[in-house]
Amino acid sequence: MGLSLDHTIVPSKGKEAAAKWMAGILGVEYTGMWGHFAPVKINDLLSFDFDDREEFESHHYALLATDQEFDEILDRVKGEGIPYGSGPRARTDMEINHLHTGRGFYFEDKDRHVWEVITHTYGEFPGQSQP
Repeated sequence: MGLSLDHTIVPSKGKEAAAKWMAGILGVEYTGMWGHFAPVKINDLLSFDFDDREEFESHHYALLATDQEFDEILDRVKGEGIPYGSGPRARTDMEINHLHTGRGFYFEDKDRHVWEVITHTYGEFPGQSQP
């Protein structure tokens, strides 16, 4: 097995509330604090570890999902009345994209982080060069 991302820190104005909210949107269980972090375990390899910060820049997090996971997450986003959009500069057009033979959408959390959910990775494809 090669390298893989184990966890990343997600700065927040309210780490536990943010972690619970994101776990709900993603359809995963929030199991409580771990040390001073509020981790959201995405799968066996990755967790988003929410941490309180006074000041921070907005970050972008992209998640590769199955078609079923995509539909379920999009349904929860819609159910919460969260604006979403088809692109990084069109995050509120209430549309999804169909790029790279898959589907994708973007939304923001309360800390203004940009979350992207896609069904196909942006890797290289036969006969195509990277931008």
